[in-house]
Amino acid sequence: MATLDPATIAPPDLGEIEAAAERLKGRIVETPVTPLTAGVLTPFLPAGAEVLGKLELFQQAGSFKARGALLNLLDFSEDERAHGATAVSAGNHALAVSWAAAQRTVPAKVVMMKSADPVRVAGCKALGAEVVLADDIHGAFAEVDRIVETEGRRFVHPFENPLTVLGTATCGRECALQMPDLDAMVIPVGGGGLIAGMARAIKLLQPKCRVIGVEPTGADSLSRSFAAGSPQSLERVDTIADSLGAPKALPYSFSVARDHVDEMVLIEDAEMLRAMALIYDAMKLALEPAGAAATAAVMGPLRDALAGKRVGVIFCGSTIGEARFAELVAKGRAL
Repeated sequence: MATLDPATIAPPDLGEIEAAAERLKGRIVETPVTPLTAGVLTPFLPAGAEVLGKLELFQQAGSFKARGALLNLLDFSEDERAHGATAVSAGNHALAVSWAAAQRTVPAKVVMMKSADPVRVAGCKALGAEVVLADDIHGAFAEVDRIVETEGRRFVHPFENPLTVLGTATCGRECALQMPDLDAMVIPVGGGGLIAGMARAIKLLQPKCRVIGVEPTGADSLSRSFAAGSPQSLERVDTIADSLGAPKALPYSFSVARDHVDEMVLIEDAEMLRAMALIYDAMKLALEPAGAAATAAVMGPLRDALAGKRVGVIFCGSTIGEARFAELVAKGRAL
């Protein structure tokens, strides 16, 4: 697949973000914001902080991914619509592309890993997509390459795509408008598409807000890329948060993130599990591990630095089966 050159593709400006938000209006959910004030939760948050949660788990298809997926599908020509869409994903992006393709009456074929949560696989099929299962992420990308070459489908990249980043920028815009005067916004990082778009929009609308990215210790490609000054790949991904398990950073999303993100922090899987359990007990929100990552960072490595601050976090998704969720929450409660 062709590599995007960030020198030739500027990040979206505010006018483009506003236009994208208008295009998505009525098609996606303008998700609400809620303060994290439940007594079960507040003892674990930074002292004196006001923490606000963006409930993107209520988005179409269960995660923020619907925004960029639909912008991509809206961009298809008639010929591309006839040939169809394809995508590769651990689950959330596949669900989002399946949903967006159904909205546009476009045939979709998504490639997922055999380890994907069965609920996600079933969700894609229920939306009318054809699902191909691969042994691992490398095999999945190879299969997508084959599908593009042999079937002529348009590939919707999960993060290295200007329209995908523009979609996440609409989420950042909503956050900036719904949560004025933030001291910090904390955002989980997989491939970098979410934080690139959100950080761009937030910095345009709230330039004093500090944007902080969160990665699992076993999937820290963007942290390594920031340290190296160029996109880096991981030899191995090892995290319970499969939605954050991108094996590498790529030039365009890396470039936008590098120019707008102030800090990266790492968290352990155990911290996500504990946050999942606390959020469920306090708010009855059933988050996947990635969806609890931002809150885990606020309760962990960022707790002292964010004391007394006004902080935004994003609950980015909740595409997880009941049995798997119950298993992980039980582990989190035991920590």
